[in-house]
Amino acid sequence: MRGRLTANAPLAPLVWFKSGGAAEWLFEPKDEDDLSAFLRGLDPAVPVMALGLGSNLIVRDGGVPGVVVRLGKAFAQVDRLDEVTLRCGGGASGILVSSKARDAGIGAFEFLRSIPGTVGGFVRMNGGAYGREVKDVLVECDVVLRSGDCVTLDVGALGYTYRHSALPDGAIVVCATFRGHAEDPATIQAEMDRISSEREASQPLRSRTGGSTFKNPDGHKAWALVDAAGCRGLTRGDAQVSEKHCNFLLNLGSATSAEIEALGEDVRARVRAQSGVELEWEIQRVGRAADDAAPDHIEVKT
Repeated sequence: MRGRLTANAPLAPLVWFKSGGAAEWLFEPKDEDDLSAFLRGLDPAVPVMALGLGSNLIVRDGGVPGVVVRLGKAFAQVDRLDEVTLRCGGGASGILVSSKARDAGIGAFEFLRSIPGTVGGFVRMNGGAYGREVKDVLVECDVVLRSGDCVTLDVGALGYTYRHSALPDGAIVVCATFRGHAEDPATIQAEMDRISSEREASQPLRSRTGGSTFKNPDGHKAWALVDAAGCRGLTRGDAQVSEKHCNFLLNLGSATSAEIEALGEDVRARVRAQSGVELEWEIQRVGRAADDAAPDHIEVKT
């Protein structure tokens, strides 16, 4: 093992909500081979979870058992393969990918600028915004499975639906190939500026938040359902439904993850009662509640 392995690593500083417990183990691999070897040597019973920028995530207050894998700078490269194709590391941000595409004169990636996450995350969940999704530009991705085996999967093998893929638990996307079309960089920049301006005007970007909380149900906008149910500004402890965009939950300062998640459930109950629509979480919720009994500590041999 050439990467860094840390026991009882706090995760709150690494996620946008700035709340939640610690990872039993946090592994930051040196490269793909290091990650593959680590997972191959790890007891198959130990759970593994990938962490990107922590933007679309509630880490529960009791922490995350097993191993959390965080891809660092070694996985953040973006390379141009041909006139319209980019190969991007799983740790590269949406902002970096869209900027590299602009510089290369490749269109179709502008929407990635609005996704506050990494390639690994938005490939797994078919991230999307402004009328486009990852499935529209993805060619294939390289994945390290929980077993440590490395495989390449084309877009058709991922079973994409709205904000969901068929990638198995514990699988980590380490690289992805995207294809767009030739476009004038000035045109690309203008679209990116438009997207940035719209997000700034409508979303609480400078707050402790997790991004869009609920998926849009068929035929509905989640924010409109939340607003119609009277949830704009609703609070629980130091957690609040954003008054600026009510499909966003906020940590006003010292909210626990339990308060944030419970507020989301309050919203779901009110929307169900008002409209009959069952909202589905878009934000991922992981780990144990603070009062859950922790299992025996997992030993990771180095």
